[in-house]
Amino acid sequence: MADINWLAVAAAVVAAFVISTVWYSIFGKQMVELRGGSAEAAADTGAPAPGKIALELSRSLVLATVVAWLAARMDVTDWSGGLQLGLVAWLGFAAVLLTGSVLWENVAPRLAAIHAADWLLQLAMVGVLAGAWQ
Repeated sequence: MADINWLAVAAAVVAAFVISTVWYSIFGKQMVELRGGSAEAAADTGAPAPGKIALELSRSLVLATVVAWLAARMDVTDWSGGLQLGLVAWLGFAAVLLTGSVLWENVAPRLAAIHAADWLLQLAMVGVLAGAWQ
């Protein structure tokens, strides 16, 4: 893993965390409603517990490290190549997994779309940072 730019990984972790935080603060109430929650539950979408924040940062670290590793192995050396990597990773993994949850687990399509857009934004940004800082 010597080829990984750890500064890019750190920046990508922060970027992914911020993107998701903003995204879900915008769509949190809609998500509760789509899951069948009450109006009171939808109104009370406060800050997550510290343990969940730590786990989300860990997930972002794994995501950023894997994308940076792929960028290094694929010789991605600029932001546009990183963006392409992020978009392809989204299509091949996040979009496929989320459409499967709609098809097989009866997840509401609008709920899956909220998650899919979050993953699209995260993977695009992480890819750009990984590619730009190679």
